[in-house]
Amino acid sequence: MNINEIAALAGVSRATVSRYLNDGYVSGEKREKIRKVIEETGYQPSAQAQMLRTKKTGFIGVIVPKIHSDSISRMLQGISEVLGNKGYQLLLADAHSDNKEEIRYLKQLRQNHVDGIIMIGSCFTKEHYRVMKEITVPLVVLSQCVKDYSCVYYDDYSAAKEITKYALSTSRNPAFIGAVPEDEAVGRERLYGFLDANFELDREIREDYCTSGAFTIEDGYGYAKKLFAMDDTIDTLVCATDKIAIGAMRYLKEIGKKIPDEVQITGFGDSLSATVCEPPLSTVHFYYQTSGEEAANMLVNMIDDNKSIRKEMKMGYQIIKTESLR
Repeated sequence: MNINEIAALAGVSRATVSRYLNDGYVSGEKREKIRKVIEETGYQPSAQAQMLRTKKTGFIGVIVPKIHSDSISRMLQGISEVLGNKGYQLLLADAHSDNKEEIRYLKQLRQNHVDGIIMIGSCFTKEHYRVMKEITVPLVVLSQCVKDYSCVYYDDYSAAKEITKYALSTSRNPAFIGAVPEDEAVGRERLYGFLDANFELDREIREDYCTSGAFTIEDGYGYAKKLFAMDDTIDTLVCATDKIAIGAMRYLKEIGKKIPDEVQITGFGDSLSATVCEPPLSTVHFYYQTSGEEAANMLVNMIDDNKSIRKEMKMGYQIIKTESLR
């Protein structure tokens, strides 16, 4: 079945069918005839022909650092909902927390003719920026503020500062378990927020009271163990992610520390696991699904407008206070 056959069955010209398929003007009577024929025959326009006509592939590449993440799954939910409603298909690339894989996917998507790219980034290297400069389609970075590129990101610094100040109202000896410093948002901004909250309240923090590792429960457990081996009087742990905090909670329970009476603890992310642990974890809620929607809308607008003007959006947050804080 082709466009000529559709025209013959509908009793209209080939040009009329073409206008119908491309949302051009067609009278109501002819439009209804063409619609019925297409519905009865199950005709599908050629994807290749549409691509040649519109200069669009209908595909958006989305690169994620890891798929098994509560926050990333919520971002993807927002992205996929918007892209689906806009008629785009999502090509998902999971880099498995490997910078080299992220760069490889950037190169592949650049060569495989997508209409745009959303990159949920964590650690950007010089090689990232070199490859990104060679990309000619619109690119939006989600979860990091990146110079020269449109981005949607979170107010990690302010959130860390606010939740730390709240904890410090009943704390004399706090410590911080962070993420790798190469991650600017989670690794640096949350640490800076913790440090500045202490500084503004005239609290001195020793360097070895601020540790960093991976985004895992095991790292949270291990770093909490190191901190309490160094100083058993630590009474507050501010952790850069919920997973890290849950690992630290596991260690505190193991050594008999009462939460929050002896040690209070906070995380970031408002994950499902934060609500089911005992006690429920105080945390920071970031609007991950909404940020995914905003990033997808930003990208689609860039594609539709055929412009590469840099846009930036900083998302808000909400402090979730539970029984893990005094």
